[in-house]
Amino acid sequence: MTTQSVSPEKPFLTGFIQAAVCLGSVLFAPVLLAQDTTEEAAKSSQSFLDLLLQGGWAMIPLGLCSIAIVFLAVFNFIQLKKSKFCPADLEASLMDNMRNCMVRSTIEVASTSPTFLGRMMAYSLPAIDATKTDDLGRESVEDKMADFTMKENRPYMNWITYLSIIAQVAPMLGLLGTVSGMIRAFGVLASTGGTDPQKLSGAISEALITTATGLAIAIPALALFFFFRNKLSALVADCHSSGEEMLDVAVASVHGDQLMAKVPEGLSVQ
Repeated sequence: MTTQSVSPEKPFLTGFIQAAVCLGSVLFAPVLLAQDTTEEAAKSSQSFLDLLLQGGWAMIPLGLCSIAIVFLAVFNFIQLKKSKFCPADLEASLMDNMRNCMVRSTIEVASTSPTFLGRMMAYSLPAIDATKTDDLGRESVEDKMADFTMKENRPYMNWITYLSIIAQVAPMLGLLGTVSGMIRAFGVLASTGGTDPQKLSGAISEALITTATGLAIAIPALALFFFFRNKLSALVADCHSSGEEMLDVAVASVHGDQLMAKVPEGLSVQ
């Protein structure tokens, strides 16, 4: 019997669209609320914008990095949920079928689910070998589970790894902006002899702002990278634990009568 597992592309596409909508809401919310701001708040926002603009050209790629972090954080929060990996209702349904040794029914139920557990079991359970009555070919099934995880983890980790890339690139951009600002500061010193402190302070501000901005972007990006990486590992581990438990239940059901035959009905006490 052939079954088709649900492709992970559709869940990823859904998460991508949801993350884009959330990011758009974050970016355009200030514009929509601008009409309700007071004059004092507008002056404060303008001052903050001026401060960012003092960072020079480096603030443009750093700003793009900050937008990317927000998008990646929302996207990964949407994708890395228990309901998309090991939902309780699916786990209970598969476990009940395996307890009754209904492997084909288990594969059919699993193949209709787009979750990680459903796709993993639909891919792995066909390796069950009923002729191996000792363990039902458990080793082959576990090898298929490991093979599935190795393939399916890659797209999830790709999105998480982008956070690590930003965490490494942002400080470098900030440092490059710092060097650019210091070069401009020494240029001002050379041309004015230090007689124009306003121009000199502007160049120094550019250097300091880009450094601070680069670090402010890199720190949360690095924290989010480890958070999502550990969350993915935990969710995958839960799926594997459920899959192994299903195999245990099936093997126990097959050998249930044999195991009970070894247990005496009563014991005599001497």
